[in-house]
Amino acid sequence: MDLTLCYAPMACSLVAYVNLTEAGAPFTVRTVNTGAREQKSAEYLAVNPKGKVPVLVVDGYPLTENVAIQQFIARSFPAAKLLPAGFDEFKAISLMSWFTSTIHPHLTPNARPENYCDMPEAFDGVKRVAQKLLFEDLKIAEGLLEGREWFFDHFTAVDSYFFWCFRRAVQFKLDLSAFPNCLAHMARMRERPSVQKVEAYEKEVMAQFAKAA
Repeated sequence: MDLTLCYAPMACSLVAYVNLTEAGAPFTVRTVNTGAREQKSAEYLAVNPKGKVPVLVVDGYPLTENVAIQQFIARSFPAAKLLPAGFDEFKAISLMSWFTSTIHPHLTPNARPENYCDMPEAFDGVKRVAQKLLFEDLKIAEGLLEGREWFFDHFTAVDSYFFWCFRRAVQFKLDLSAFPNCLAHMARMRERPSVQKVEAYEKEVMAQFAKAA
């Protein structure tokens, strides 16, 4: 199986990178410079007309949307147990769907308020509303992690996805002290070699992009 991950630093393509690494899957990486709008280039749109990352190209076929990609990885490499068994598998898919449909959209306005409002004087208000909604989401996640290392009985793709979500909130320099379980989860994730690998790679790619700018 030939796998190529279209990846951009800081973006949620980190989730697939972590899970492919956890699975021991051989894959190559195509870096996408979203700061230079490479995702909107004709070349990239030929791969993904949505103009987004991640894309996992599987034997030449571009698979898009994070939840589908994580399920594909988990089922293609079952020994890694990236999804829990039985009914818990559907609970895991439900959580990842919540991350992508709710938490992620509450993160984006902090970076790109102009995507939600065409009045620059209102950008701070857009961010405040998004942060209020985000904190409501994180309160739920905080409860789900109470007394637990991971969202399920072992590490799964859900943990990788939530790690990206929470790390993104940290990068916006929000006060997250009210979420100690989430903070502890992020610390545990950063102990995993897969996460250390992607964060080192992310730093390297961002340096290359900065040098080329």
